[in-house]
Amino acid sequence: MPSFLRAAAALLSATLLLVPPSFAFSTPLSDQAVREAYFLGQRRDESMTAFLNKYTKLLPRPKTGPHISAVTFLTPFALLVRYSSRQTDYSAQQAALDHKAHDEMVEIQIEILLTPSYGAILTPPTHSRSGSPTGIQFRSPEFWRAFKYHIFDGSEEITTDDITGEPQYQCSESGCLLNGAIVYIVFPATAFTSDSATIEVSPREGDPVSVDFDLSSLR
Repeated sequence: MPSFLRAAAALLSATLLLVPPSFAFSTPLSDQAVREAYFLGQRRDESMTAFLNKYTKLLPRPKTGPHISAVTFLTPFALLVRYSSRQTDYSAQQAALDHKAHDEMVEIQIEILLTPSYGAILTPPTHSRSGSPTGIQFRSPEFWRAFKYHIFDGSEEITTDDITGEPQYQCSESGCLLNGAIVYIVFPATAFTSDSATIEVSPREGDPVSVDFDLSSLR
């Protein structure tokens, strides 16, 4: 091989070694990324919805037990898009200031739906002599706390105390009945350094589920 080709090959190899591997999403966000997230959120159109849908994975309904129907992994960029979409009279300058005022976070959302085999009513009603239903026992709106949640950055499990839940109700003219919950698990963005993340959810009743995310494909 001519000397100039050997030199070029050596230079190319050295350059490749200096290029960092593609791991998780970008953090901290650049000023340009913050502006892009702001403008995407302000669209409030199908393109914004399609973008955010990439961060959610839908799961099939099980034969028995609760239905862990969706798992969402929101990066700092996606969170900023969502936040911008919810603001009125909001400017790119204010978005930049708001972003700088807070640490970048990742929010994991887990949607749990009740099913016929794991319903809102635990004890079927009985009837008194007057015919009025008695003895009904309802499922607690805090039922999601009995589930176990495991989060992995690559193959390493990471933990947080920032886990909250919000019960969901289905309402009609006769009243409202619990039909599920959304669980929110929040981590500092720097907790994720791998190119993948796994969310495992184990209910007391029914089968556990495991959902993988390719973080290198997310902004």
